[in-house]
Amino acid sequence: MGITARGVGLAVAAVLLIVVGFRFAYPELTLLGAAAAVAVGHAVATAAWRPRLEVTRRADPDRVARGEPAHMTVTVRNTGRLRAANLLAEERCGTTTVPVPVLRLRPGRDTTVSYEVPTHRRGVVPVGPLRVTRRDPLGLVALSRPYGATVPVWVHPRIHPLTAVPTGAGRSLDGRVDSVPHGSITFDSLREYVVGDELRRVHWRTSARVGELMVRENVDTSLPRIVVLLDNRAAAHPDRADGVAESFEAACEAAASVVTAAVREDLPVVLLLVTPGDDRAGAPPLDRLAAVELGEGDAGTLRAAAGRLRHDRLGDTLVFLTGPGGRDDLGQLGALRRAYPSVVVGVFGADGPTPAAAAGLVVVDAADGAAFAAEWDGVRRW
Repeated sequence: MGITARGVGLAVAAVLLIVVGFRFAYPELTLLGAAAAVAVGHAVATAAWRPRLEVTRRADPDRVARGEPAHMTVTVRNTGRLRAANLLAEERCGTTTVPVPVLRLRPGRDTTVSYEVPTHRRGVVPVGPLRVTRRDPLGLVALSRPYGATVPVWVHPRIHPLTAVPTGAGRSLDGRVDSVPHGSITFDSLREYVVGDELRRVHWRTSARVGELMVRENVDTSLPRIVVLLDNRAAAHPDRADGVAESFEAACEAAASVVTAAVREDLPVVLLLVTPGDDRAGAPPLDRLAAVELGEGDAGTLRAAAGRLRHDRLGDTLVFLTGPGGRDDLGQLGALRRAYPSVVVGVFGADGPTPAAAAGLVVVDAADGAAFAAEWDGVRRW
């Protein structure tokens, strides 16, 4: 609860008038002081009354790419029996506020406001809560209360179409590794026939031996598996413009493009961060890319991430996306060539080509996500 300057002045005047009236036996002053005190007390009681409001929000849509339009519709309904008078309401949307008209909202009625959600920057835009301010008629006291939960709007990085996707690595028993464009089907096991199975999958020799129909189960043992490692160390993206590292934004767009292309081709893909922080590991990759921020980290942080990748062997194609500050650490990825047959590095925002010290790695120097997508299709050393 906040007492306005007018309320403070009137409360002080009430105390002085009552004291002076009693001290010098002026009943008129005492009466004026008592009236002022009653006015302040009535203002406190009026502002303390909590209106019964129901707030609902609907985002259309709640997930967009950077720069795409998104709208939020907020509906405020008066569920009480009294008219919601002397109310001011503001809807919080990111760092801005939107006025919502609730003055003299009748019982059982509602008011609806629609507005655009800012999507010019990647991130998670929090919308809400609705801040309702209750004032007394004299403007002596103002009390603000939140209504409704916060609704997030996910602003994903821009996605640039990629036509080329990595190939798999088919490994035979004699140790040979072959490039397999779209995986291969290999016999895995036999099981009993169930209604609906194709007859061409029946293994007749085994069926004759066991006396019932048996069908073959096949698995795809060489489906390409892609690991995208996003370098979110602040040291890797030192250049800022209005507090935003454009090289990091470009790396996020490249990561979103690779992940989307892999999902489109039904390829397994994993998104990892060099500095995990609030990684939101269970969230969809695009949501994680919307929420990811730069964190603290040095060469040791990247070395630890590379060690985990070497130990886990999560795929056969590694895509590492970094900024100009990460070029000196690319040597740490050379040791991953034995665990990952294909290693592609994207460097964004550099003022020149990456030095030849990164031998053995496929390096793509790009100014932004669109340039990376243009170069990606030409890099077919999978």
